[in-house]
Amino acid sequence: MKTLVECVPNISEGRDHAKIERVVEAVRQTPGAVLLDVDPDADHHRTVITFVGEPAAVEAAVLRLVERAVELIDLTKHQGEHPRMGAVDVIPFVPLKNVTVAECVEMARRVGQAIWERFRVPVYFYEEAATRPERRDLANIRKGQFENYPKKIQEPDWAPDVGERVVHPTAGVTAVGVRPPLIAFNVNLGTSNLEIAKKIAKAVRGSDGGLRYVKALGLALEGRGLTQVSMNLTNFEKTPIYQAYELVKREAQRWGVPVVGSEIVGLVPQAALLQVAEYFLQLEDFKVHQVLENRLAEKLGE
Repeated sequence: MKTLVECVPNISEGRDHAKIERVVEAVRQTPGAVLLDVDPDADHHRTVITFVGEPAAVEAAVLRLVERAVELIDLTKHQGEHPRMGAVDVIPFVPLKNVTVAECVEMARRVGQAIWERFRVPVYFYEEAATRPERRDLANIRKGQFENYPKKIQEPDWAPDVGERVVHPTAGVTAVGVRPPLIAFNVNLGTSNLEIAKKIAKAVRGSDGGLRYVKALGLALEGRGLTQVSMNLTNFEKTPIYQAYELVKREAQRWGVPVVGSEIVGLVPQAALLQVAEYFLQLEDFKVHQVLENRLAEKLGE
């Protein structure tokens, strides 16, 4: 039976579309890798790339992508709103079909080893691939960002999982992990006051007593004169999109700030959008087979 793994690398380039295209082309040129989405963000100065395939094809594609990104992206000349520590900042593998978490962890280990051996970029493993409890949370690994990593990597607790204590001079370090599907969901606020966005993010994120499966940051969108609560929903079945949105909106009201829009970065499970429809439309006894495409697939075996 066919196995299917999703890979969602985040690269630290969101403005130079020629560079982004050259990195993405490395995936397109890999037999068996299917590119699903490319989502650049100029304010974050970051691009989220999503592709799928059988494990061997996904491994080959991500290593080609890393090679191209290390060649093109220089973090000494990079400034953006989103925290980052590497040219390829993070590489998550997501088991989708007929593949286990353990098998994806083995993939992560192989890819991490290859990144160090081929490109001399130190690697840390996170979430299900983590080698130590404190490294499960990506935020702990990324703390300090690229500029402070030469010092951090020398600390007793921060030797890389793969590689030497030497930060790549332009590509930094990379985190490779295994996780369930997550939703990158951002809510934009009608204020340029970054402190308000940070306070709202703190109220929302689980680590500070907010929603259990939400990670959140307050960021500036200087090009638009706005700020943003940037969130990762790590388990949309237990913390749905609408719950995160409503809490941000309520906290924003406390500060007299309007919500002016929201966005989903990358791809999103259909089930998550159906949750939103059911909640805001107050649908009664709604079933997934009422979605036309689902019914067609069910009847036609697609």
